[in-house]
Amino acid sequence: MADKNNKEKQFSRRDFLKTTGVATGGIIGGSMLGGLVGFNLDSPTEEAGTSGESADQGSEGAGSGDYNPGRIFFHNDATFDTISQAMERIYPEDDMGPGAIALGAPFFLDMQLAGEYGNNTREYMQGPFYEGEPTQGYQSRLIRSELFRLGIERLDTEANEMFDDNFRNLDGEQMDEILTRFQEGEADMGVPADTAKPQDFFRLLRSATIEGVYADPLYRGNLNMEGWKMKNFPGHQHAYIQEIDTDSFTEINPQPLFGGDH
Repeated sequence: MADKNNKEKQFSRRDFLKTTGVATGGIIGGSMLGGLVGFNLDSPTEEAGTSGESADQGSEGAGSGDYNPGRIFFHNDATFDTISQAMERIYPEDDMGPGAIALGAPFFLDMQLAGEYGNNTREYMQGPFYEGEPTQGYQSRLIRSELFRLGIERLDTEANEMFDDNFRNLDGEQMDEILTRFQEGEADMGVPADTAKPQDFFRLLRSATIEGVYADPLYRGNLNMEGWKMKNFPGHQHAYIQEIDTDSFTEINPQPLFGGDH
């Protein structure tokens, strides 16, 4: 009965994830994340300009909490707060553990967008462009950093049209309503459909959120390995020789790629 209750509690914690068909158990550690991890800081793409409009908590951004390793891509506080709040709605804090913001997922995305992932460095991005199959994933002619900039802009556009306020200032239910519109392809991206679709932005945002929560802390997400600890994932152990002959389940403190035990 206890196992049943624990399972019910775990699967009820992420209502928004359930509605989007994402199971948090499907992605576990940094060694299994191939989509975002990997970057090149030699040629970062920066967020153009810095707006005079600042976030509620100043230069750190309202979405960052107490954790602020510095930003590379998002130079605009309001923009960073918007994407942070969107990521928090996808992976919210609750009684099971911290959410995307506390785990540093927005800073993980910030680093990735500044490097190879955001610039599609290793991908062919020239024409001609054709409609891709659903199984082919991301097919936009925009590089990911451009698609994220556009998507964040359209989050605010949708928010102002529907609720007369910017996305980051809305309550949770209103944010969910807007994010669902992107997921279902109902939001207006302001560009032709063959350039970018709202589903493209939502899928990348959702993937970045989950990967930022569970990636190795080397990539600035999964702060203090709390994402791993919620799943009893051991991280990158050098060996299991001490436990290999143990008959009972052994809890192991997670080990990051860089640094000692935490």
